[in-house]
Amino acid sequence: MKPFTYLQATDVPSALRAISSSPDARFIGGGTNLVDLMKYGVEQPAHLIDIGKLPLANIEPLPGGGVRIGALARNSDIANHLLIREKAPLLAEAIVAGASPQLRNAATAGGNLMQRTRCYYFYDTGFTQCNKRIPGSGCAARDGLNRIHAILGTSDKCIATNPSDMSVALAAIGATVQVQGNSGPRSIPFADFHRLPGETPQIDTNLNKEELITAIDVPGFPFALNYCYLKVRDRRSYAFALVSVAAMIDVRAGKIHDVRFALGGVAPKPWRVPAAEQQVIGQEPGAEAYGNAADVALKGARTFPHNAFKLELARRSIIRALTTAAVKGERNGNVG
Repeated sequence: MKPFTYLQATDVPSALRAISSSPDARFIGGGTNLVDLMKYGVEQPAHLIDIGKLPLANIEPLPGGGVRIGALARNSDIANHLLIREKAPLLAEAIVAGASPQLRNAATAGGNLMQRTRCYYFYDTGFTQCNKRIPGSGCAARDGLNRIHAILGTSDKCIATNPSDMSVALAAIGATVQVQGNSGPRSIPFADFHRLPGETPQIDTNLNKEELITAIDVPGFPFALNYCYLKVRDRRSYAFALVSVAAMIDVRAGKIHDVRFALGGVAPKPWRVPAAEQQVIGQEPGAEAYGNAADVALKGARTFPHNAFKLELARRSIIRALTTAAVKGERNGNVG
C-alpha cells in the first residue's frame, strides 16, 4: 500500500477545504470498499480525509411522507430504522441482501453509492488492460471472462457492472442525492448520479471531486408496501448479483395504476427505464404485462460470450419480482 497522510475532518467546511487543497485526496467514511482498493493497489490516494465523525448520520422524516438519510448513516441502521421499514421497506430489503452483517455495520449510505465495480480485471492490477483503472489501456473483459459483466449500457471502453444493491432500490424509488461543495449545495436526481462508461469509464458518477454527499432523500409512496427485492446470485449470501430487481406496483380496480422497477447486475449503473413502466399502465397485472415491461427495459441489450444467460434471467426476474410485489400488496390490503 502506498503511504498516505491522514486528516480527521471536524465539520463539512473543513472537509471541503481539505479535499480542495490536494489533487490526490479522497474522503473516507466506513472504508469498506476504499481500503480494499488501496490494499490491492487499485486506488492510491496520497491523502485521506476521514469524514466519519461529521454530523451526517441522522435519519429523519421529510414533508410529504419521505425520509432523509444522512450520508454517514450505517447500512445496518438504515435497514433497521422504523421510518425506513414503514416508508421504504424496499430499501431495507435491498440493503439486507447486500454484504455481511459486519460490513453493513461499517458501510455508510454515501459510501455505498460510491463503491466501485467488482470486475475481475479492475481489481487485479496484473492485468494492464482496464480502461476504468488505466484510461486508454483497453478492456480485457470484452474478450476474457465476462460472466458477471453488463449487457446494458456498455461501451467499447468498458462492460463492468455497478455492484450496489442499495442503489438499485434507490433508482426504483427515484431518490435524490444531496451534495455540498465549496460553491454551495445541490441536488442530483438518482437517475443522473451514476454515469454510463461511454468514452470515460474511469468516471463512475457525476459527483465533482470537491463535493461531498450529505444526504439521500427518499420520496414517500402510497404503495410502498407493494414491493419486492429479488437478487439472483451464485450463492445465497455474501455474493454480488448476477441479476437483481427492485420493484413496486400499485394495482387498483384490477388494473396497473403505477409501477416502478430497476435492475442491478446488468449495467454500469442501476438500470431503470421509465418507458418500460409506462408500457403497462392500465393493463391487467400478470405475466403478460410484466413480460412486456421487461422487453422494453431490456431493449438494446448486448451480450458477450459468457453472460448471454443474463438476458433471459433478467426477463424472468422482472416478471417474478413484479408478481411477488403485487401478491404482497394483496396481502397488505393495498390492491384495489
